[in-house]
Amino acid sequence: MKNRIAISILLTGLSLMRVQAQLKPLTNDQYFKNNFKGIVVSTPPPMYWLDDRNFVMTKDGKRLVVDAKTGKEREATEKDTKKSSEGFPAIFNRDNDIFVKYPDREVRLTNDAEKEINATISPDSQYVAFTKKNDLYTVEIKSKKVQRLTFDGSDLILNGYASWVYMEEILGRASQYRAFWWSPDSKQLAFFRSDDSQVPEFVMTDANGLHGYIEKLRYPKVGDPNPEVQVGMVAPTGGRIVWAEFDSKADQYFGLPYWMPDGQSLLVQWMNREQDELQIWKVDPKTGKKNMFMQEQQKKSWINLDDEGERITFLGNNKGFLYLSDRIGNKQALLYDMNGKFKSAITPADANLTDVIWVDEKNQWLYFQARKENSAHKDLYKAKFDGKKCVRLTFGDYHHASVNLSPSGSYFITTYQNTSTPTQLALVNNAGKKLRDLFDARGVDFTTTALAKTELIRVKSEDSLFDLPMRVTWPTNMVKGKRYPVLISIYGGPNAGTVMDTWTLTGAQQWYAKEGIIQVAMDHRASGHFGKTGVSYMYHNLGYWEMKDYSTMVKWLIANGQADAEKICITGFSYGGYMSCYALTYGADVFTHAMAGGSVVDWSLYDSHYTERFMGTPKNNPAGYKSSSVLTHAEKYKGKLQLVHGIIDENVHLQNSVQLATKLQELKKDFEYMTYSGSRHGWGGNKGLHFQNLKSRFIYKHLLEKEVPAEMLK
Repeated sequence: MKNRIAISILLTGLSLMRVQAQLKPLTNDQYFKNNFKGIVVSTPPPMYWLDDRNFVMTKDGKRLVVDAKTGKEREATEKDTKKSSEGFPAIFNRDNDIFVKYPDREVRLTNDAEKEINATISPDSQYVAFTKKNDLYTVEIKSKKVQRLTFDGSDLILNGYASWVYMEEILGRASQYRAFWWSPDSKQLAFFRSDDSQVPEFVMTDANGLHGYIEKLRYPKVGDPNPEVQVGMVAPTGGRIVWAEFDSKADQYFGLPYWMPDGQSLLVQWMNREQDELQIWKVDPKTGKKNMFMQEQQKKSWINLDDEGERITFLGNNKGFLYLSDRIGNKQALLYDMNGKFKSAITPADANLTDVIWVDEKNQWLYFQARKENSAHKDLYKAKFDGKKCVRLTFGDYHHASVNLSPSGSYFITTYQNTSTPTQLALVNNAGKKLRDLFDARGVDFTTTALAKTELIRVKSEDSLFDLPMRVTWPTNMVKGKRYPVLISIYGGPNAGTVMDTWTLTGAQQWYAKEGIIQVAMDHRASGHFGKTGVSYMYHNLGYWEMKDYSTMVKWLIANGQADAEKICITGFSYGGYMSCYALTYGADVFTHAMAGGSVVDWSLYDSHYTERFMGTPKNNPAGYKSSSVLTHAEKYKGKLQLVHGIIDENVHLQNSVQLATKLQELKKDFEYMTYSGSRHGWGGNKGLHFQNLKSRFIYKHLLEKEVPAEMLK
């Protein structure tokens, strides 16, 4: 089998050489300025639905209304544009104050020196809630009356403003620290009150100015005390705060709360510190009393607290709700009644749901995207509420990255591609029949330009349980018998895969292919391709399975893809930085070079909620923490590591790279080291360009063994 694959790759390479000899080569303008005009059109035209049958699209500079049923086109008129009042009133901040914008005017609601944060309008558009100096406020739009709702905000007491670990790991960065939520009837605000008093303070320093710079952050590392959180409910006009009857001193987490549709009760997600038990409590906002609504457990694994409000979707007229869970091995949509009683599984067990697109309550269909036929593809499906019928609506051997469904689900526009096909758009009906093509990113020069070949390859895992995905861009003009350096770009974390069957075209990709580098992205068994079944391999065991699977794929490249075993370079940032460091220590028998940025090097140095979800604590999982640490395996280090970090990285602290650098120094190991002052978990501007140049020089010095062309440097 391996010989047949190797012969196939060789024949493909020889065929490509003959074809490419007749094609136009890329120019420096294309390599170094990403100017691919004529080869591909980078941006599809904007499209939106007017109603269930007609949509607006831009074609040849004109806005057209297209009849989905007949295909007839006409120029759009003013009546076809969205109503000018749509989206109003809108709230925005200027000079730290809050303004409300109408179609014809804007009104200033607040006027003081303090910064007002996360202004959020009520569902009835009568109030705006916000936080100021860690207290929760409202302002009535009509009267501009400001009402203070909490009175104990401080550096340690946060009302409606999330503690760092809650923002980063539970509510999500998109929350921008907002920790308050309007009830549907606008009569209540639910909010978190966080007490950071017991959370250890982490101190970061930088070299700015004469006396340096100091920044402090309440940051719980593994095993540390977490913020003490209370769930409060209060009217927008102020008055008595009702606290949900949870013990704030307990070792626990609270997830995103959900108001019931009638606004008469609040569903509060509670999770134990071990993160393997989720309880959803129904809380009375008048009394704070709670009653168990539903719960689930996942022993020898974990449950994620959703940060996008996707776990629960209520149906109309109190008919029940959809509940998303991955407890069976793939994420499924389950149907419950309004009392939290299970009714049916809607989506099939072999489909790993990624997005709920639309709930057709009238006809009892759920439209959703999932990874099913091919884990590197997303497809659109519809399934009956009773789970007895599921239909694939998208077509072909493509990754359907996004779908735009018409208001009543009669049609949809799909955006799709694969490694050999640039972005396409097509119109499809709700029976899955493709009606017509709408957009093709291929330009007039696409078929006459020499582009490096990219393909998706599956490699059997060492234990034969998984077909591991790998996206490879091969060098142009490969020569039989010649060995080529490998550059692997990864992230690596649990359920955080990066390999999909997608079209990619960049100047750097094509240049490195011309220079003779095999460029690879690869995903391991716990990357999300194989659902929760695969992800759970990482329970209490970060690092091991990723490295085993990555090594298996590298060995395949050496045996079948002409890879040079002496030049296997891996690069990544954050978790990818961890994997890159781990590869040159624990995995040093396979990997020879690494570029690591913002790296965790020992999981005891990272935050409580993320790390303990997978690893437990050093107390209950000492062996796991030891084996997963880069520092444990530092003596095995060989090859060449480039270690890079932002000095005031508040997410993955600089102490990680400092501790690894110190360990390697003590072992008299050779490595490269760079820090960026004033930079956090990533950086841009000239420092970003410097970072790109740093990596380019590393690649040329160690993989290509020649000087960097001047054009490559930014």
